[in-house]
Amino acid sequence: MNIVSLIIQLVTGAIGGNVAGAALKNYNLGTLGNSLAGIVGGGIGGQILSAVLGGGAGAAVAGAANGGMDMSSILGNVAGGGVGGAVLMIIIGLIKSKMGGGSSS
Repeated sequence: MNIVSLIIQLVTGAIGGNVAGAALKNYNLGTLGNSLAGIVGGGIGGQILSAVLGGGAGAAVAGAANGGMDMSSILGNVAGGGVGGAVLMIIIGLIKSKMGGGSSS
């Protein structure tokens, strides 16, 4: 994996986690929690996207891993990171709310 691809996935994962936290107040973990969950989810989401999709967007992400950075590979990394970050933040927020640690709005 290319370090630039990983950085893109981590940054967009943090952004995705914070966007999801702002949109879903019941699952919000706070800025730091949303960012940390998003960073981890972004890294995982980007890896899953590149592993699952053998062609199309997956090839673009795989191309980035081989050193080629074109617009489609960057967009693939942004999508995988952002969606992965949002999904993991929602999962953690859901678990937290079900355990009685929901937000005190």
